[in-house]
Amino acid sequence: MSFTDQKFWHKVQNFSRKMGCPLLCKALQLYYVFRDVNTPRQAKIAIVGALAYLISFIDAVPDLIPLIGYGDDLAVLAAAMAAVAAYTKDEHRVSAETQVTKLLPDCKCVD
Repeated sequence: MSFTDQKFWHKVQNFSRKMGCPLLCKALQLYYVFRDVNTPRQAKIAIVGALAYLISFIDAVPDLIPLIGYGDDLAVLAAAMAAVAAYTKDEHRVSAETQVTKLLPDCKCVD
């Protein structure tokens, strides 16, 4: 499965509660780093790989398994965030936090 904005937003909007706060925060932060025109190509490649894994139905641990289903996704996103940390700006964090609050009002993103 390839990454597209449409597939990403479908997953985020329809599964945000199941994904939970930490995963949603990381996914959205990576998305905003990816959308930044100043983010280098190699960083965008790492981000696309991680976000494609998130939206894929093929998973090491199926997302439908309660409590642990998104654990592998969280690990992949955390690794991608570490890889692109130098390109992550405050504006990306703020954009992610704003969107997360719309989807999960009680959720607060922390680094």
